Amino acid sequence: SVPLKKVKFQTKLEHEFIQNFKVLQAGFKKMEVEKVIPVDKLVKGRFQDNFEFVQWFKKFFDANYKGDPYNALEARGGVPLGGSPGQPGKPMHRVAPSATSQIASRKSNPPTLGLGMRNNNNGVMARPQPAAARNLPTNRGSISNSQIEELTAQLADTKLSLEGLEKERDFYFGKLRDIEVYCQEQDGVETNPMLQKILDILYATEDGFAAPEDADVPPPNGDGDDLDEY
Repeated sequence: SVPLKKVKFQTKLEHEFIQNFKVLQAGFKKMEVEKVIPVDKLVKGRFQDNFEFVQWFKKFFDANYKGDPYNALEARGGVPLGGSPGQPGKPMHRVAPSATSQIASRKSNPPTLGLGMRNNNNGVMARPQPAAARNLPTNRGSISNSQIEELTAQLADTKLSLEGLEKERDFYFGKLRDIEVYCQEQDGVETNPMLQKILDILYATEDGFAAPEDADVPPPNGDGDDLDEY
């Protein structure tokens, strides 16, 4: 029902995200599934919107999957998930414990004189002899270094994504705070149904959410003294 050949599995572009959701929406329509995908919200990457959609999709899958064997890699033509477009299918390297132990052993066990090091009269360690240097392995740390570089790049990308999410959170929180202050500054909040409705929406919580017993929750009518401290 969903033509996987039209799906782009390795994409970081917004217009390709939208195209993938359109393909999924067309599959829903073909199978007469009454579900409208909120594409405009999902492509922005907000946690709440994507979490709700994933929850719905999991329930939809569990209700319709009959347990038949399914080869996902074969179904999408061998295209791997994730990764960079320039290097498809490249597995993520993981730092092996042996590499860490090697680095630790190098720090705790400095080179001895037996490896070609010689001590001069001043007690200063001289350079190793050329013959001994040729016998030493030259690529012992090459694998671990590449792994460290790759993990460092992944950590930098994660930090950038986190900073973007925090900025977006603060931006929308500021807007909601401005709306709250505006409503509270108006006269007759209790008798104005529109303002009261806006405040009710601002203070509404999800089902099952319980505020801590020792938390001071400001009342919707703006009588609390701690409204300006968040």
